[in-house]
Amino acid sequence: MKKIERRAIMCLFLACVLLVGVGVFTYRFFAYGDNWAAYEGNRDVYSEGDLAKGALFDRSGSLLMQNTAEGMVYNEDYYVRSSLMHITGDKDNNISTGANRALADELIGYDPINGVYTLNNAGENVTLTLDSNACATAYKALDGRKGAVGIYNYETGEILCMVSSPTYDPLDPPSDLSSDDMSGVYINRFTSATFVPGSIFKLVTAAASIETLDDAYSWQVYCDGSVDYGHGDEVTDLEAHGDVELSKALEVSCNCYFGQLTEKLGGGILEKYVDKAGLTKSYDIDGIETAESTFDYPDEGVSLAWTGIGQYHDLVNPCSMMVYMGGIAGGGDAVLPTIITPTTFLDKQLAKLPMFGIKKKSMLDSATAESLTEMMSNNVVNHYGSDMFPGLSICAKSGTAEVGGNKDPNAWFVGFLDDSEHPYAFAVLVENGGYGADAAGSVANDVLQDLIY
Repeated sequence: MKKIERRAIMCLFLACVLLVGVGVFTYRFFAYGDNWAAYEGNRDVYSEGDLAKGALFDRSGSLLMQNTAEGMVYNEDYYVRSSLMHITGDKDNNISTGANRALADELIGYDPINGVYTLNNAGENVTLTLDSNACATAYKALDGRKGAVGIYNYETGEILCMVSSPTYDPLDPPSDLSSDDMSGVYINRFTSATFVPGSIFKLVTAAASIETLDDAYSWQVYCDGSVDYGHGDEVTDLEAHGDVELSKALEVSCNCYFGQLTEKLGGGILEKYVDKAGLTKSYDIDGIETAESTFDYPDEGVSLAWTGIGQYHDLVNPCSMMVYMGGIAGGGDAVLPTIITPTTFLDKQLAKLPMFGIKKKSMLDSATAESLTEMMSNNVVNHYGSDMFPGLSICAKSGTAEVGGNKDPNAWFVGFLDDSEHPYAFAVLVENGGYGADAAGSVANDVLQDLIY
């Protein structure tokens, strides 16, 4: 009797193990089946080591790239091909954000019922949210300079422009490139790199001030062009600004003000608002992972002051900064970015559901977002000049980020359009470009004008 009982217990145990195993397999099948199907050893998907299925289109239906058994086919326009090389990828599969690596499961047309089977065995047509003409305009505006341009719809999350430079024509790649190329041409600077932000970071420091200090709007500093911290350490400005409060300090980008404001806030408060702004977060853009921004928070002194100004050890990812602009424009809530447009009936229905549709992150109080919007509009009207952006209701902040090594500073221009018909937020970086509004602001204007007019 005891022997039968032991055997029954053993059988019950094995049945439980089998049930758990089936459950684990079922979960992994639905969670990771697309990755399994996209494995490079799958001969139904790959031909001689290259993905042989799927085509990529922009939002207007223009072909960007198509995989065939004979190789990759690209758009016929040189500027479109070059501007979108970090999205379409190249023939040697060198680009980590290229479609055949980041979007392979979409291109092969995998689903849990049919696997990768389709009637014509050609995979799926994937439509991106990108506007290829705007991307080509961004590439031309960068004019061979290193940098990145990103623009997205802050109400829907659709990325309209994503360009990284340097780049190259995937139909005519340079012959002298190697896998350890020092120019960084293989890197998607918009999604996969971080840079010293300079004064665009003052928007984070300003938000922390507004939400934590009772005298945020009235607190004043007299700027005579420098603040001495002893031992040869100082915070400097290009000129003396006199008496400044928050709005004026943001308009003239007063380092002396924001350095002392950061000391008043303290490193702990600043860290909280950096995290709240989503800058240390990695965003998953339909399979493309962004780099996390990084910061240090000294306890006090000149290093803490420079941290709040956007220097010291601050490094920011351009995509994360674009999303933060979307958070300000969106009244405090940022819509997270997407790059794939739902095209099938099922995908369109799923996009309407909260768990699959538009995703948001709370970054600011609505009153804070409203105040920053007014200040950023004031920056354009009274400092950069509205004539730089004809016909655009633009709110922005420039940044001139010192990078050392006797190099010209990085030029930044970030912001959004306060326009319900064209709700676009943007981040533009021109490496070693010089003054932010001049170098990066002109790029932003060219692309925005292309999108709207």
